[in-house]
Amino acid sequence: MTPTETASLDDNNISAGRRWLLFGSWILVSSLIFSHPVIAFVRISLSNPDASHLILIPFISAWVMFVERSKIFQYLAFDRVLGGCFLFLACGAALVSRFLGGGASLDVQLSGYILALVLSWVAGFALVFGKSACKAGYFSLLFLFLMVPLPKVLLNNVIYLLQLGSTWISVSIFDLLGVPVLREGFVLHLTRFNIEVAQECSGIRSSMALLVLALLVSHFQLNRFWSKALFVVSGLLMMILKNGIRIATLSMLAIYVDPGFLLGRLHHEGGIVFFALALLLLLPVLALLRRWESRSPATTANVS
Repeated sequence: MTPTETASLDDNNISAGRRWLLFGSWILVSSLIFSHPVIAFVRISLSNPDASHLILIPFISAWVMFVERSKIFQYLAFDRVLGGCFLFLACGAALVSRFLGGGASLDVQLSGYILALVLSWVAGFALVFGKSACKAGYFSLLFLFLMVPLPKVLLNNVIYLLQLGSTWISVSIFDLLGVPVLREGFVLHLTRFNIEVAQECSGIRSSMALLVLALLVSHFQLNRFWSKALFVVSGLLMMILKNGIRIATLSMLAIYVDPGFLLGRLHHEGGIVFFALALLLLLPVLALLRRWESRSPATTANVS
């Protein structure tokens, strides 16, 4: 390596270091501007089990960006136009949230502020590292939006859909196994007792964890958009399937073995068992999609 090449490499390293310093300062300043929403966000994530995953999202996004750093930060440039567009959206989200005050909409207001914060982070990234880095690191940047907490109205709708699907799966399993059951809304009338698929039984926590994991696996293991989309959709379906299996399993254990299963450790602490089952059910889906991707180029070549 010639002295000229060495000097050029040192200049690039210094430039990258300055960019990271600028971006880190941008993150710090924007977080301070939104300090009150950030504090509320942390409190909700640490105190509300349904939102416990939120605080992990920026760290997972940073980890993915670190793993793919050689691809993301290959070409660096300042992009004032793209950064300005995202900053404009961030300011718009913040202003809308500012005028959404009132006790009935505090959760909506918090969601808006966190959305504005994420948009400001993306704006800083685009400004400091450029369009090519944004395009290469699109997954990490889009993944950040998962840290925006869902307002209660939307969260309740999601929980309702999980309840509905879990109830349907449970009844289907009972019918398949010949277990007498009468459904009345979310209440299942069995021979010895009745079971209500309440909001606490919707499996929202493990479902969000499964969604995050499905997104990560699809990003690292699959190459095509439709393959990734199919895998994520399969993960969404597994959320409902594993919860229905859990309800049916606990119910049949209570009927045929011991009613204490409805109040025992498997009920309160056995979520990890059924979460692992959902992962096992996703493995064949992943294998089929990878096999389909590996065969597609050969098929295209034969057709042409």
